Amino acid sequence: MNTYKDLDIYKISFSLFLKTHPFSLKLPNYELYELGSQLRRSSNSVNTNIVEGYGRRTYKNDFIKFLVYSEASNLETSSHLEKIQALYPHLLSECEGLIQEYNLLGGKIHSFTEYVRTSWRS
Repeated sequence: MNTYKDLDIYKISFSLFLKTHPFSLKLPNYELYELGSQLRRSSNSVNTNIVEGYGRRTYKNDFIKFLVYSEASNLETSSHLEKIQALYPHLLSECEGLIQEYNLLGGKIHSFTEYVRTSWRS
């Protein structure tokens, strides 16, 4: 592994961010700066915390801390999508797909965090 870009969790989170951002713009105008903004920021945070953690990989505990932040932002993103799903039924199927992808990503982040916790050599 030469860079954070080699991490599957980075690749998946970046791809999901690129799907989630334009999806958030489908919300009504009055939600673009409320729930839409929260969704965009949490989705971005999933990815950004992976990058920042990797940048601190020399310090194992810092790496783990940022991976935990990434997993928490992933859960936050799913929660925002569930709210959108409940409030805007016309976006239901697209939300369901994103929620499933974020759930899979959350499992991968968790597994990678456990790998770092038990096997990472600083």
